[in-house]
Amino acid sequence: MDTLNAQSMYHSPAIYAVYARVRQLAQLATNAADHLIDAVDILDNTRAGLPVEIGDDLAVLTEQQARQEAGRRFTLVASLTALGASDALATSEVFVAERRHRGFVPEYQPPALSHTQDTTLRAVARGDVAITGDRPYLRREDIRVSISTIRALESRGLVMREDCPDWFRDERVHLTSTGRRSLAASFAQPRSTAPAAARPPARPAATAARAAAR
Repeated sequence: MDTLNAQSMYHSPAIYAVYARVRQLAQLATNAADHLIDAVDILDNTRAGLPVEIGDDLAVLTEQQARQEAGRRFTLVASLTALGASDALATSEVFVAERRHRGFVPEYQPPALSHTQDTTLRAVARGDVAITGDRPYLRREDIRVSISTIRALESRGLVMREDCPDWFRDERVHLTSTGRRSLAASFAQPRSTAPAAARPPARPAATAARAAAR
């Protein structure tokens, strides 16, 4: 919010929507953190033999009961944050597009990326890309990402891999600071389309017939 407030900009409907989305994301993140803290307290108190607050009651739980209670909070956190990365990406794009519309062009020039690389970079920004056995794993079925594209983005310093806490995934792919800056600078950027290559004129039918006869 401080970053937004520091910007000199006209508060158009799009910017008001950006503020609303940022507030929602902040609230979801805060609620998720509270549930994670509760889960830790439940596990720690149970190991220490202390009572645990469940609703309005205090109870001493078995280890299995404590794990179940903590698991419920983990599930809730997963639900609260499931769309966070996608919403953050969409909100960023709305903000940059509105700034461009008002004449504020990002100073940073994004690198030239192929359509496949751009799609992969956005998938990484949404938190959709993990790697298992050096093969990409996607949480969505409507896109395809190859390991060669990830390596190409890595070589340009746009993405990086980190160990993934998920037992079924080896690594999670993240944007680097350069990757975030490059992606943000590409939002709402006018794309020039190269003119189609001119085709040679078709030969007259008579000329074509003589050529075939030879």
